Amino acid sequence: MSTLEGLKLVAVKKPTHIPTVMIRRNKLASKVWEQIQLAKSQIEGTEFVVKKYRSYTDKDTGLRKQIEMPKRVREWWFRNEQGKVCVAIKYGTRVLELAKGKHSIEVANASELVKALELVKQAVECGELDAQLEQASVGVRASFKK
Repeated sequence: MSTLEGLKLVAVKKPTHIPTVMIRRNKLASKVWEQIQLAKSQIEGTEFVVKKYRSYTDKDTGLRKQIEMPKRVREWWFRNEQGKVCVAIKYGTRVLELAKGKHSIEVANASELVKALELVKQAVECGELDAQLEQASVGVRASFKK
């Protein structure tokens, strides 16, 4: 057992489920990552493609199969009247309110857009947008109830 003495041993088990706040953070962080990669690819002049799997039933055999397809990633940013780039952070189809009455981040150019999105991703991972995510998820769930 002298080999294990150099390690710090703890009595912790892996959690059986992930809290919903962590699921929301991970979902938003992955979508912000997609926006960062899309912005970088536009700066470099390359194409950014995210793949997704689509299931279908083969008509000849009747078996369900999956094919890999490109996923459509829409830009979250736009240009305002002054020509500056504004980006709105979205959770699903809902635009998050980042501050009281403020839904967008204004930057001067595309390179600053990447920096701003990276800061937003850090804020999401640290939990700074949990209240906004909770509010948006309540709205999303309410739209399913009719």
